[in-house]
Amino acid sequence: MAYDFDLFVIGAGSGGVRAARFAAGFGARVAVVESRYLGGTCVNVGCVPKKLLVYGAHFAEEFEQAKSFGWTPGEAEFDWATLIANKNQEIERLNGIYRNLLVNSGVTLLEGHGRLLGPNKVEVNGQTYSAEHILIATGGWPQVPQFPGSEHAITSNEAFFLPQLPKRIVVVGGGYIAVEFASIFNGLGAHVTQLYRGELFLRGFDGSVRKHLHEELVKHGLDIRFNSDVERIDKQADGSLLVTLKDGSTLETDSVFYATGRRPMLDNLGLETVDIKLNKDGSIAVDEHYQTSEPSILALGDVIGGVQLTPVALAEGMAIARRLFKLEQYRPVDYRHIPTAVFSLPNIGTVGLTEEEAIKAGHEVQIFESRFRPMKLSLTDNQERTLMKLVVDAKTDVVLGCHMVGPDAGEIVQSLAIALKAGATKRIFDDTIGVHPTAAEEFVTMRSPVAR
Repeated sequence: MAYDFDLFVIGAGSGGVRAARFAAGFGARVAVVESRYLGGTCVNVGCVPKKLLVYGAHFAEEFEQAKSFGWTPGEAEFDWATLIANKNQEIERLNGIYRNLLVNSGVTLLEGHGRLLGPNKVEVNGQTYSAEHILIATGGWPQVPQFPGSEHAITSNEAFFLPQLPKRIVVVGGGYIAVEFASIFNGLGAHVTQLYRGELFLRGFDGSVRKHLHEELVKHGLDIRFNSDVERIDKQADGSLLVTLKDGSTLETDSVFYATGRRPMLDNLGLETVDIKLNKDGSIAVDEHYQTSEPSILALGDVIGGVQLTPVALAEGMAIARRLFKLEQYRPVDYRHIPTAVFSLPNIGTVGLTEEEAIKAGHEVQIFESRFRPMKLSLTDNQERTLMKLVVDAKTDVVLGCHMVGPDAGEIVQSLAIALKAGATKRIFDDTIGVHPTAAEEFVTMRSPVAR
């Protein structure tokens, strides 16, 4: 059968665009449909604008610390509208880059809502297209649980477009998005209360990292309340919000930000027209080649419920393009040793196994930890401390995990990820000469394991 396209991609986020561009580069006839914005969550309401806001939030500390280095800065004033306008301008620039990347690669870009009509058909704006392969790359969407007054809560989608910075904000959630936005709002001058229903936030991260970050955020003035959850939200006559917690206590605030989970974005996708099985969490079930139970349809990224990180979606998109159209270059995605960062203030950088994961996996572990005040703060009154940690297999000497809380943690851990990928031992770390004076050299100078 002759098809209009060899590959039809629904969703122009990071993974979908990568798959489309490289498939087209391999000679395939490719179309991409997008109903919202080019670049997906990461570019528009995720990693990129979030990092820009993190940069903005950090300046308050920089201005204060400058005094200890002899600078006499004028009185600093922050204008939220300027930051958001400049952020929007940068996102528009990136949208244009994504458009050019697709079009210049020979991809047919369709703007509208793509909906499946069968195993090999997609409808866009009333027109039907056929394709040998269809790739679902529609990503995820934030969700707020239903409770009285939940309609008054905002999510990360709306936070990037608030008309003004709230003076008081309640952040609900214990994942990395909640932690990051709590830091952002706090750094920009809002009074932040973070609520999490569990004992300690950042479940799944190394225990030392979780405890250390909590201590540092409290130093920064965040009001963090664990074992707390929202019962209801009531709008007051003056426009403020009254948050009632499940223990009966109340909080008055200007905004409530929810970051308690994301769901696969499958709305009006036409799944009833095909035989695609879903996982229990509502994500699309795929095999090791990202193929769904409908042989002609594939899926990748957040919508399959795996590791929800932009670089992972990019790698999956590359793997799909190679397997379908350049098999001699195909290699599967290696999900081991994926580095990640949390852009809280201070940052988290992590790669490999946590101490808890290593023990659960049966390793006899040695733990190396260092806590110190960064050199940059030595002339200031700031008491922030950095944490660095190595998890080592005591029998093989292989470094199983690297974890850091401190300035530029993500930048530092990216390089360490290469070492872990290569199977570096603790001796290799020890034999590596450090760059002095830097914080990163601490990873190659930790000699004595800590007692556990």
